[in-house]
Amino acid sequence: MITSIQAFEHAQYRDVLVQMFQTRKQVFFDMLSWDVSIQEDREVDAYDALHPVYLVWCNRERSRHYGSIRLMPTTGPTLLHDVFGSTFPDAAALTAPGIWEGTRMCLDEQALRDDYPGMPAGRAFSLLLVALCEFCLSHNIHTMISNYEPHFKRIYTRSGARVHELGRADGFGRSPVCCGAFEVSSDVLSIMRARLGLSEPVYGADDAAGRIPQAICAA
Repeated sequence: MITSIQAFEHAQYRDVLVQMFQTRKQVFFDMLSWDVSIQEDREVDAYDALHPVYLVWCNRERSRHYGSIRLMPTTGPTLLHDVFGSTFPDAAALTAPGIWEGTRMCLDEQALRDDYPGMPAGRAFSLLLVALCEFCLSHNIHTMISNYEPHFKRIYTRSGARVHELGRADGFGRSPVCCGAFEVSSDVLSIMRARLGLSEPVYGADDAAGRIPQAICAA
C-alpha cells in the first residue's frame, strides 16, 4: 500500500521508517554523494524532527519499506529555502499553503525486486509519483516543489508529470541540483494514469495481502 504517515503515527510505522532512513542513506549519500547528515546507517536531518508527512509505500504489516517521499508545507522551514536557496531566483514566490516541498524521494530496489518481481524501477517510481499527485489533490495542494539532479527531468516527463525548472546550482554533489515546480491537477493525474494504464487510484490502494494490486503493478 502507499499511505501517508503523520507525526502521531510514527510509532506505528517505526520499522518502516527506520528502513526509509536507511534507504535514504544508500541513495543520497552512498550513490549520489550528497552532503547529507548521516547517523550510523541512516540519513536523518533536522527537518525530520519538524513533524513532516511521509508518503510511504510499504506492506500492510508495516514491516517492509519500498519507497517514500518526505512532504512539508512551504509556510514553515524547508530544505528548499534553507539549503537549496541558490537553485531558484529570489523573485520566485514559493511560499503558500497550497505549495508543498517534496524531498528525499527514494526506492528500495532490492525490496521491490523481492516482493514485486518483474516490475521495472521506472514504473515503481512513476507509481509513487501518481500516489503523490492523488495525495496532493486530496489535501488542496496545487504545486509541489522539489530539488533533483538534471537527469531526473527525463524520468518525470516520461511519467507524465509537468515540471517547470526554476533554476539550478552547483556545489551540492557530483551533479548540479535543479529546483522544479510540479503542477498538481486532475489533468496531470489523468495523463500520468494513462501513461501507466491505470484505471484506479494508487494512494491507499491494496489487496488482501496489503500490497498494491497486481493490475496496478503490471507493466
